[in-house]
Amino acid sequence: MVNYGFLGTYPPTQCGLATFCAALLRQLLNPIAGDRCGVVQVVDGAYQSMRHEPGGKDTGHQLGAERAAEVLNRYDVLILQHEYGIYGGLDGEDVLEVLEHVKIPVIAVLHTVPASPTPHQHVVLQRVIDASDAVVVLSQSAAAILEGGYLIGASRISVIPHGAPVLGHARPGPAHGRGGPTILTWGLLGPGKGIEWAICALGRLRDLHPAPRYLVAGQTHPKVLAQQGEAYRDALRRRAQAEGVSDLVEFDPVYRAVGPLMDMVRHADVVLLPYDSTEQVTSGVLIEAVAAGRPVVATGFPHARELLGNGAGLVVAHRDPKAMAEAVRRVLTEPGLAETMSARCAELAPGLKWAAVADGYRALARTLLAAPAVVAP
Repeated sequence: MVNYGFLGTYPPTQCGLATFCAALLRQLLNPIAGDRCGVVQVVDGAYQSMRHEPGGKDTGHQLGAERAAEVLNRYDVLILQHEYGIYGGLDGEDVLEVLEHVKIPVIAVLHTVPASPTPHQHVVLQRVIDASDAVVVLSQSAAAILEGGYLIGASRISVIPHGAPVLGHARPGPAHGRGGPTILTWGLLGPGKGIEWAICALGRLRDLHPAPRYLVAGQTHPKVLAQQGEAYRDALRRRAQAEGVSDLVEFDPVYRAVGPLMDMVRHADVVLLPYDSTEQVTSGVLIEAVAAGRPVVATGFPHARELLGNGAGLVVAHRDPKAMAEAVRRVLTEPGLAETMSARCAELAPGLKWAAVADGYRALARTLLAAPAVVAP
């Protein structure tokens, strides 16, 4: 029996980190084995206690940092979700005050490991690492950055991938049967997603018969919405009009639950990830696309190069509409390519299931709990 405490964002907050936390918690919660889970949720930098018990309801109470640590200390192990932007203070430094008072083993899940951090970002992340008994990164690329740029031994680093729902059997090959093929980009929208470059690429595919539809699905990120409104989405619409492809682009601003989302993904012919970042070491969208068996075209951010290297997708240059169009054209027209990509995805999918991912955390927690306690001199 192991009781898991979580610290991070959590639904109804709409962000990838909250979705990750909820999915992992559901897998680790095991009433038959007696495993319990609880959350200290982070909302706009503040802490709120939430209990998760079989048949019970969540109850929330606002907490200070020390009180949040006291709540977490009731569990056997803490799974800390770390992302600079979710905690209060400069670069999320307020989380360090919570960690100062945590007395149970800490597993820090690092969702962002910048290759070129600011000096203060480096200090904050190093202190999170120092306060943790084990550190989880979601890709080998992140592990390499961590080992090369931070004070941490390789034995304290575990690579456990971002999980994904694997629902039913992935449909091999092209998806379209009604109208033209669908190119899909999804996730919370905001600058840096690179969708403007994908829209520029679309005009180079109009000669295909039938012409493809580019579906951009997802709400604007709540923080972006609060600061900039729908400026990014409006700019994308103007870009589509300027490129003469408005009739080929569809914006679907719906935040979907996991089941409907994955159903939409499985009906795409190509998943296009045109991200601007050259340092992204973790992409939940990429993991979900591969788990759903869909061919992927992605810019060459580290996680894409790592995960698609077996042939599950094509990697292209950043901000290069011509390269994006050529890669998408290959997937849609080259005989057997989409089927081969789907087959490569199927080889990776079992290790990406949330159940398999949770087993990794479960084993790590048990290892920490079995280790002899270190007595301070």
